Amino acid sequence: MIKKQNILIKGTKDGLTLHLNDECSYEDIKKELDSKLTAQYHHLDDRPLMSVNIQTGNRYLSEEQEQELREIVRNNRNLEVEQISSNVMTKADANKLIEESDIYPITGVIRSGQVIEVPGDLLIIGDVNPGGTVKAAGNIYILGVLKGVAHAGCSGNDEAVIVASQMTPTQLRISEQLNRAPDYLDKEEGHEMECAYIDGSNQIVVDRLQVLRHLRPNISSFKGGR
Repeated sequence: MIKKQNILIKGTKDGLTLHLNDECSYEDIKKELDSKLTAQYHHLDDRPLMSVNIQTGNRYLSEEQEQELREIVRNNRNLEVEQISSNVMTKADANKLIEESDIYPITGVIRSGQVIEVPGDLLIIGDVNPGGTVKAAGNIYILGVLKGVAHAGCSGNDEAVIVASQMTPTQLRISEQLNRAPDYLDKEEGHEMECAYIDGSNQIVVDRLQVLRHLRPNISSFKGGR
């Protein structure tokens, strides 16, 4: 009877991918990983460093177990683990994902000195006055006048946008990009809603709200608020 392999090694143009059986014991994984890598790669001292991606399937690995696998791979000289990925999500990760996908509504004026920050999308029904700051890990929607500071995608989301009924901001920020927006201070009232986003040249651009339909086609997929 042929023994089932617990580790499948596949070579790619970027290095190696290791697929781990998620039904056997962790100890069996460790033993087979060490045995296979030693037999196939330990003697290849003259080869350049190869990156290794480990796919664990439906197996959850603790930080200690991940470190053990990294060390086993590293012991084979020219191999280095670049990524360990799993289908399993921890409760903390799941809660973070839920927070980031939520819409947080606020009604009222954000006054000078106030700082509002949320882990998902922010919906403000009211104005953001000069000196007021609003920050969101996701998008910012302001049904009012933006006169203060707005920072969308503050956790590094370059796809985030800022939408306002009227844009006269002190400062616009999306992810790491900054725009003090001095050109928007003399606008007349009564114009259509506008949006700010990062364009292909990594600059913040302010345009008509309608462009989001093409630039961010998934932006209308509201996931429900609190």
